[in-house]
Amino acid sequence: MSASPAGCDAMRDVLATGPRPAAPGVLSTCAAFGWRGLLKVRRVPEQLIDVTIGPVVLLVLFTYLFGGAISGSSGAYLQFLLLAILVQAVLFTSLTSGLTLSADRTTGVVDRFRSLPIWQPAPFVGSVLADALRYVLAGTVVVLMGVVLGYEAEGGMLGVVAGLILVIVFAFALSWVFTTAGLLVRSPTALQGTAMTAMFVLIFLSNALVDPATLPGVLQTFVELNPASHLITAVRGLLGGAAEAADVLLVLGEALVLVAVFAPLTARLYGRT
Repeated sequence: MSASPAGCDAMRDVLATGPRPAAPGVLSTCAAFGWRGLLKVRRVPEQLIDVTIGPVVLLVLFTYLFGGAISGSSGAYLQFLLLAILVQAVLFTSLTSGLTLSADRTTGVVDRFRSLPIWQPAPFVGSVLADALRYVLAGTVVVLMGVVLGYEAEGGMLGVVAGLILVIVFAFALSWVFTTAGLLVRSPTALQGTAMTAMFVLIFLSNALVDPATLPGVLQTFVELNPASHLITAVRGLLGGAAEAADVLLVLGEALVLVAVFAPLTARLYGRT
């Protein structure tokens, strides 16, 4: 039995009480999903242990356990080590973007997001942008702790800020690699194990902790080609007041390549998930 015209009019009045709201814009949608990531941290602040307590523990342990053996004193080794811990702390934090996306995919949240009338990449773009605050926090904690232990930045405050910005830019670019991996690897646990192993190779087989001249020839070649070595060299120059423009431009170029390759790949894989 069909509804009467009067009944249809009454139902329309109830359901449509005003003009249809405009569709959310790209920026507002990305901001909403970025805020979602920050709310997770506010509700579970233990998530910040890896960007606050973790780097401090590593900096103190490496400085006082290995400083005398490697550089003759903990103070001398600190001047060399701080940049390594800074880069390591921020780059390891970039894993979070991939882990978050992987967890959303395995729990079915991604399917819900894809059903919304929004710009489809917004969930992972907003998450990646919000993670930049974690990079800032991790880098700031390391630098402040280094100053407390006696680190002297010859490049001054400007050099410290420039070095920190460069590390954050590279970490942002690297996070797209892990978002791609988060859509390829079948579980967050598997992703974490694989990504952590790769990160340890990048950091420890670089010029971060020791002089590459002390390594065998094959490893020296790997160190010279390692993007982490390029980043550490550029940041070391910025904080030391002797930065080379070529070193900085090389890091920025590598970051641009990572974004250009892996951001579209993440979007493609996300659309096919």
